[in-house]
Amino acid sequence: MKSMQGRRSGFLKKLKFSPAKIKTLKPGLVFHQQHTFSNQKCNTNNVKDVEHPCLLSDFEEKCPPGGENAVVFYTTSLRGIRKTFEDCSSIRFLLDSFKVSVHERDVSMDMGFREELWNILGCRVIPPKLFIKGRYIGGADEVVGLHEQGKLKKLLEEVPPSCNVSNNVCSCCGNLRFLICSSCNGSRKVYEERGDDHGDGGDDGGDEFCIKRCNDCNENGLIKCPLCC
Repeated sequence: MKSMQGRRSGFLKKLKFSPAKIKTLKPGLVFHQQHTFSNQKCNTNNVKDVEHPCLLSDFEEKCPPGGENAVVFYTTSLRGIRKTFEDCSSIRFLLDSFKVSVHERDVSMDMGFREELWNILGCRVIPPKLFIKGRYIGGADEVVGLHEQGKLKKLLEEVPPSCNVSNNVCSCCGNLRFLICSSCNGSRKVYEERGDDHGDGGDDGGDEFCIKRCNDCNENGLIKCPLCC
């Protein structure tokens, strides 16, 4: 044991350090280590605080017809599935609060909109679905999440100024986007004069009119509003 202590003291003499000097150096070494660790932690926190800005280019490019420079919102007015209807109402409320012009497409009012949405996303999906300038933003969960993070407003700011206007009530349809077909009054049927089947110009005793499917309206007997759609 004594030999080990002797070797230690001899080693310290060679380094020109005394036990008293080592004691004074220890607090400095501890402070240096703590200061270094604190700087590293601070730098790490700064890296975490720097977030990547939310841009439309970060979202998948899927553009609805006529949606290159617009906000397109696929929704439904049917109340059969409560959650779906409430999700659509929530997204509509958010969009109205930002005072942006929205191309709202009700899949329950026009089967063509439903087929259009399915073709864009490549599968059978249910609304709500939001697109901004040809970019697919997502459904209710994604849109609400972006709003809670303050990112939805940033995305809507990228819409051209011509679309950033307050939504006025359409004087023609009251913002329902559809009108009852004037050709068939919503019955989807029109009467068409029957021609001479035999070509002899005579009266063959048949009916003078026949009922045909109206070609001006959709499956619900509605037409798109000529003013707001």
